[in-house]
Amino acid sequence: MSTPFSPRDRPAGWGPRAADGVARPGPRVVALGGGHGLAASLAALRHLTEELVAVVTVADDGGSSGRLRRELGVLPPGDLRMALAALCDDGEWGRTWRDVLQHRFASDGDLNRHAVGNLLIVALWELLDDPVAGLDWVGRLLGARGRVLPMSLSALQIEADVDFGGGRVDVVRGQAEVATTSGRVTSVRLDPADPVACPQAVASIREADWVVLGPGSWYTSVMPHLLVPDLADALVTTPARRCLVMNLASPTGETAGMTGADHLDSLRSHSTALRIQAVLADPGSVDDVDALQQACSRLGGQLVLRQVGLGQGSAVHDPLRLAAALRDVLDSTWGDVD
Repeated sequence: MSTPFSPRDRPAGWGPRAADGVARPGPRVVALGGGHGLAASLAALRHLTEELVAVVTVADDGGSSGRLRRELGVLPPGDLRMALAALCDDGEWGRTWRDVLQHRFASDGDLNRHAVGNLLIVALWELLDDPVAGLDWVGRLLGARGRVLPMSLSALQIEADVDFGGGRVDVVRGQAEVATTSGRVTSVRLDPADPVACPQAVASIREADWVVLGPGSWYTSVMPHLLVPDLADALVTTPARRCLVMNLASPTGETAGMTGADHLDSLRSHSTALRIQAVLADPGSVDDVDALQQACSRLGGQLVLRQVGLGQGSAVHDPLRLAAALRDVLDSTWGDVD
């Protein structure tokens, strides 16, 4: 069975409507990440373009995804499922299938806490023997406004060097363990160290107008994309401009004690050649504006401050506020960042 996806020709103009008055699909945007962070950026970006591709981390080893990964030897489907759900059609059909995809069983047996969408995705992978085609078929079922791709065709393991203080530095393995560590992560890597990148993901990045990283768990959702060699090379050499969306929540777990500037400097330490043109942050989540702006400059970019949270101290991005802020970034209405 072949994939239902047919790539669209490059749009002649930016935005939903060009100067000649003809409707356009919008700029080509690739969003990178995983989990709730990537779902937030997709929920916003879908308002701005129909040319949207999500490239998703595949290192999850907890919950339903971890169980399926260990039992069947497949990619962890959970973050891929969440990205597809974020892109579903707004009509009754799309919303219904989104709810089916996200539904979790509750029982005393083996199905307990398994998400229906995880089982559906894995079933298609077994039938088609093609992870990308399986995801495309789920996207077709949902009427998804965009495409979802894994960053690698192999399930990955995250390893981190973690400083627990007092001269004790240990290696912590597994996404779930790294994300919740009580120590300070000093570096992160993948096992295997040189995984094969998803070819369609690499091609999407090279053909994009904009690449958006974050928000999300820093070392386990955002950083892994820089650790897959072919994907990292595409991120560095693509002619696309790059935007980083900062988190709203106070750092806990893997990033406890890190400032906003620390986040950007850790990105730079893992990829010295990477340049970010725009860093989007909510003013309420910035601890030191000057330090963050200096860190942006070290990455070659500019700090863009916009209110993008739901308000009242919420750590959740508001889709419409984030969409408005990202529109400013994509249109460069906030200034030149070349």
